[in-house]
Amino acid sequence: MTDNAKQLAAEAAAFLRTHFDVEGINLALVLGSGWSSGADQLGDPIGEIELGEVPGFSRPVVSGHGGKLLLKRTTGGKVAAVLTGRTHYYEGRGVAPVVHGVRTVAAWGATTLVLTNGCGGLNPQWAPGTVVLIKDHINLTGDTPLEGATFIDLSEAYSKRLRDLAHGVAPELPEGVYVQFRGPQYETPAEVRMAGILGGDLVGMSTTLETIAAREAGLEVLGLSLVTNAAAGLSESNLDHTEVLQTGRDAGPRLAGLLAGIVGAL
Repeated sequence: MTDNAKQLAAEAAAFLRTHFDVEGINLALVLGSGWSSGADQLGDPIGEIELGEVPGFSRPVVSGHGGKLLLKRTTGGKVAAVLTGRTHYYEGRGVAPVVHGVRTVAAWGATTLVLTNGCGGLNPQWAPGTVVLIKDHINLTGDTPLEGATFIDLSEAYSKRLRDLAHGVAPELPEGVYVQFRGPQYETPAEVRMAGILGGDLVGMSTTLETIAAREAGLEVLGLSLVTNAAAGLSESNLDHTEVLQTGRDAGPRLAGLLAGIVGAL
């Protein structure tokens, strides 16, 4: 992490401490496509703020993505920061803005990070609406949030302890490997086949860069993907963002209950 990135995260964390009058938090969540509807069930509200008002953050630019930071007290008595939007790599702002939220919550005291997303699925048994635990990832952006000789061990990028905890809440959850492409175009059928050959089960446009930054900051990471559609070439229909959003809306009540159960157990 550069000195500038570290300073900006510290400034954002200091701003949030003052705004909420909360010295530190225990965990944080980033809610991707389809997941924001679950925010209301994550605990008692402490307060909220528009992300664009926090130093270093920008308002989300993608339809269907929220734009607030919510502070919650979970049923387990912990303080959780819930980001209902994220900056995506395909927006062209560079890696630092993509991972600024992760670095901010780490500077604010979080030790656990839950990353969620909507994605395409390669496994035909995972119908749209299926939630998959991320057990590993493949970063095809060609980029990283790390600077210089920063050698971060990613042998367990996604915590097995947290995956086991999630299985305690929902034993039926499958696990898979998430592949991040740069976007914003959806993957071609050939790219989807390549992802499968490389060992991928899910394809999307977020999460891996945030996970790398989280591990650099010492955060334990749990990743949850909502399969919003079969990946390109695996169904007869073409990909459509409005259908992706509709799948998220349809799964909303179930996702809310699942997230509430997992967060309550953290």
